[in-house]
Amino acid sequence: MSLPILTMTDVRLSFGGKPLFEGVTCTLAKGERAALVGRNGAGKSTLMRMVTGEHEPDDGEQWLHPGTVVPKVDQEPDLSAYDTVLEYASDGIEHVWRAEAELGHFGVDADVSPSILSGGQTRRAALAKAFASDPDILLLDEPTNHLDVPMIETLETRLREFNGAVLLVSHDRRFMENITTKTLLQRDGVVLKSPEGYAKFDQWAEQVEEAEIRQLEKLKTQLKAEEHWLHRGVTGRRARNMGRLTKLKAMRAEALRRKAALNAGKAKAGISAEEAGSQARKVIETFGLSKSFGDLKIVEDLTIRIMRGDRIGFIGPNGVGKTTLLKLMLDEIPRDAGNVKVNPALRITYLDQTRDTLKPKDTLWEALAPQGGDSIMVQGKQRHVAAYAKDFLFKPDQLRQAVSALSGGERNRLTLAIALAQSTDVLVLDEPTNDLDMQTLDLLEDMLLNFEGTLILVSHDRAFLDATVTSCLVPAGDGEWIETAGGWSDAQRQIKGVRKKAKEAPADKAKAEKTRQAEPKKQTKLSFMDQLRLKEVEEAMPRL
Repeated sequence: MSLPILTMTDVRLSFGGKPLFEGVTCTLAKGERAALVGRNGAGKSTLMRMVTGEHEPDDGEQWLHPGTVVPKVDQEPDLSAYDTVLEYASDGIEHVWRAEAELGHFGVDADVSPSILSGGQTRRAALAKAFASDPDILLLDEPTNHLDVPMIETLETRLREFNGAVLLVSHDRRFMENITTKTLLQRDGVVLKSPEGYAKFDQWAEQVEEAEIRQLEKLKTQLKAEEHWLHRGVTGRRARNMGRLTKLKAMRAEALRRKAALNAGKAKAGISAEEAGSQARKVIETFGLSKSFGDLKIVEDLTIRIMRGDRIGFIGPNGVGKTTLLKLMLDEIPRDAGNVKVNPALRITYLDQTRDTLKPKDTLWEALAPQGGDSIMVQGKQRHVAAYAKDFLFKPDQLRQAVSALSGGERNRLTLAIALAQSTDVLVLDEPTNDLDMQTLDLLEDMLLNFEGTLILVSHDRAFLDATVTSCLVPAGDGEWIETAGGWSDAQRQIKGVRKKAKEAPADKAKAEKTRQAEPKKQTKLSFMDQLRLKEVEEAMPRL
């Protein structure tokens, strides 16, 4: 193992009250990529600011190897003081060509004004600036926010090749599983260390929890619910994860059954009783939906039906038109061709990426109960504001806090609390996982799995998609979208097969035609539906 380039020994830090850190001891060496895990408000960003020297510890020692370069990529990079992206990326860097090269690597135009950058482009510019500084330690605070999956995979490759050290805070579990080599858990003012990457975090955390429970039993101390491991319990979380998996498999099987019944119904003449019932269960239906902006085809001739209880994820790279397609299907923007039918009897709750629903001057209480009083209606049932806020991990003393004082993750958590309180039939979530900690993601997955309505989700979070949806809508190129069964991982396998067949088809078409003409005609294998009909006929014949 390499010698440490960062060492903290018995570090203590407080901001006038209860210590935020007490007795923190840890090291970071070249080649190590550490995941820093902890709930919102535990002090992860503050610990990073201590590494950069923005905060000085009250007690203890922090040592950095002389000459160590430590850039930090913040959750919300600020480029407003610069005229061009290159000016921002090269600020404080000796060789401007490094900044130009890194911007090119991350696909950002060096000459444009930062004011016109999207959230994903701003994030890529910040990453380019960090790599251009030739860092020894990279501090990454939610680096995958607003990045699409191809860019996340590019970043994963870059970090695995990076020979310096990485300290990472992220809500993207798949990202951390793929790149980290050690885990630091920050809670109750201390940092616990695991020599394994985040992929083995649950197993390690469960062992730590069991050891703590044994120790507490020896001391005859009752473990309070709010002081339990990460306020949820790792053992309980793993059990819930298995329960979720079982339930999700059942939901996916039911979705496939309904799709098969729907396709079978299309072949029948007239309208059966089941089909008549399905009319009332339709949520959204499109016929030949098309939309283009100049030469860019967002969607071409899409016919799809979303039924009550469906849980569909929109996936694909940034710029492919996921949000535009979503708004087309909700009939919010004009289309070039085709028809869209949205069931007018259904209540739709739409949470977009901007999170503009919050008023900075409102308190958390006022945001949850804008009509006043101490109770709110949650999915048609009356709940006390404090009790409902506690479900989303807000403490009672935060209820009178201004929204403007909340962290990015807390604001997102509050927006979700407001959206999920509404009685709704269709829940539409556009990038809901940005800035959420693991605990809140766990809570959100539980809530969505217990939600009995229709879920439409746009996300780049691979693990979150795998845990919540039963089908995916995936771009196949040139405006074509394909619906696949299962989650993100299932979609990747299925779409690769489709693309492989499409690629091979032109080359094999002439050869296949020649072979068909030369070979004697063979008996064609019955289709699935024909086999089903044959079985029904054979069973009916003796009875008739």
